[in-house]
Amino acid sequence: MIARPDELPGATAAASLQLLKQHSPLIHCLTNDVVQTLTANVLLALGASPAMVIEPSEAAQFSRLADGVLINIGTLTAARAESMLAAVEAANQAATPWVLDPVAVGGLTFRTEFAHRLLALRPAAIRGNASEIMALSGLQASGRGVDSTADSLAALPAAQQLAQRSGAVVAVTGATDYITDGRRSWAVSGGDPLMTRVVGTGCALSAAVAAFCSLPGERLDHVAAACRVMAHCGAVASRQAGGPGSFTPAFLDALYHWQGEA
Repeated sequence: MIARPDELPGATAAASLQLLKQHSPLIHCLTNDVVQTLTANVLLALGASPAMVIEPSEAAQFSRLADGVLINIGTLTAARAESMLAAVEAANQAATPWVLDPVAVGGLTFRTEFAHRLLALRPAAIRGNASEIMALSGLQASGRGVDSTADSLAALPAAQQLAQRSGAVVAVTGATDYITDGRRSWAVSGGDPLMTRVVGTGCALSAAVAAFCSLPGERLDHVAAACRVMAHCGAVASRQAGGPGSFTPAFLDALYHWQGEA
């Protein structure tokens, strides 16, 4: 049996959120075409500043200016891969933290090979569902497109192994999120099943992880804080919403108003 880590304290998440609002980091998002609007709005609601620059020469230039970079391979193309590599290489040169969201890795050859190429470039954090994290770690996993058919706790050993090998903080998300640096781990419960009926909530979480990764201090705690903020506000929005159509505005309002109190 896999031991469940301790729950992230609310005070820790609150401190990270307040730090984010003070710093208002600029986050360069090379993300998938389906979720760009929600991703930008989530970052703005949290107090960060989003930008989406995908031309390769500009992507490299902008990564040097940004406080954090998100690489999401959801709608990957050869041209987009070129931009992502340029952005990552520039981010590494500037010591800018970047986050990998390995969408649907393991099921398709091109994106799986590209995700492993990115992994060798040392992301600061990796955020994926259980199937994606297990596949990226090299373990057998099952998934259906972007959906996971594996349990997040079952994927925790794979996440720990991946964190140790890559040097990244790894967040494996699901009904409960587990966040690890390979030595220490946090659990984050909450959220609501309605969040899985709105496209882009997971991708937006990865953007939030990039924003929190840019903060000074303990990166493991900051990444777990991003998960807790999104889960809490998702639960608040789900109680107020009548369904997926009214969830998004309620979610953005919850992110904007919440101050991080436990």
